[in-house]
Amino acid sequence: MKIVSLLPSATEIVFALGLGDQLEGVTYECDFPPEATSKPVVSETALPQDRLLSPAEIDAMVGGFMGRQESIYRLDRDLIQRIQPDLILAQDLCRVCAVPSGQVQDALKELGCSSQVISLDPHTLEDVWKGIAEVGRATGTEALATELVEGFRHRIERVRTKAVRLPTIRTLALEWSDPPWIGGHWVPEMVTIAGGTNLLSEPAQPSRRAGWREIADATPEVIVVMPCGFYLDEAQEQAERLYAQPDFAGTSAARNGDVFAVDASSYFSRPGPRLVDGLEILAWAVHPDSFPRPSADAITRVRG
Repeated sequence: MKIVSLLPSATEIVFALGLGDQLEGVTYECDFPPEATSKPVVSETALPQDRLLSPAEIDAMVGGFMGRQESIYRLDRDLIQRIQPDLILAQDLCRVCAVPSGQVQDALKELGCSSQVISLDPHTLEDVWKGIAEVGRATGTEALATELVEGFRHRIERVRTKAVRLPTIRTLALEWSDPPWIGGHWVPEMVTIAGGTNLLSEPAQPSRRAGWREIADATPEVIVVMPCGFYLDEAQEQAERLYAQPDFAGTSAARNGDVFAVDASSYFSRPGPRLVDGLEILAWAVHPDSFPRPSADAITRVRG
């Protein structure tokens, strides 16, 4: 079977199911596991790549693409036609995050390809596990998919069982810094399981934009800076700059040294197998005295 993945989380799922040798195409963002970087790239971003863009610049450019109803991503149609994939893994959850499946279907129709397209559109952790099971059924690896999901659920329950006996902590998951957006979809659920009271967003609902005054009024005790698509170094830099915002700097989280930056791209932005690692990382941020400290390349305390 020839597989093309159009989102990093799907690439991680394919490798977790032992199908890496059948993966014929990935996106420019697919960097885990490391073997994924050797695969042909079939999807590129239309955003400039010749310089590092600030969060505000990215937000403005993305808004421009959305306003013009243009895709942020470009498919290499010639390469897809040469591959003639049996299965394409796509998504419709977020037009900003990856190529929408409708764009994929249009391209396949023009190219005369009859590939099966599975759209992975999770809003909750359970949706993520169902997506893994669906890929397992489509690829003949259903037993392994079931085994993986059972392992994930066991780890989740281990965190939940410990956290439920601890005080709940008012926790804000900041998904974007300029302008501020609050993490949605599976993130509020992760905060709750980790022992936090999630602030300013709802489980299984999209991320939402907020104001700094609104954030201050929510009185967060812990703030986790998890800018979508960014790794730890960039997240830490963004978190440092937030202290210039008086409403942010005045929160008890900032005053008490309970602001954390995380490797969001690896553990929070991608709805795949490593979300469970993200949950365990989050549990330590909320209750550092009760959960094991994660690796230093996953999370850091900012000004703590």
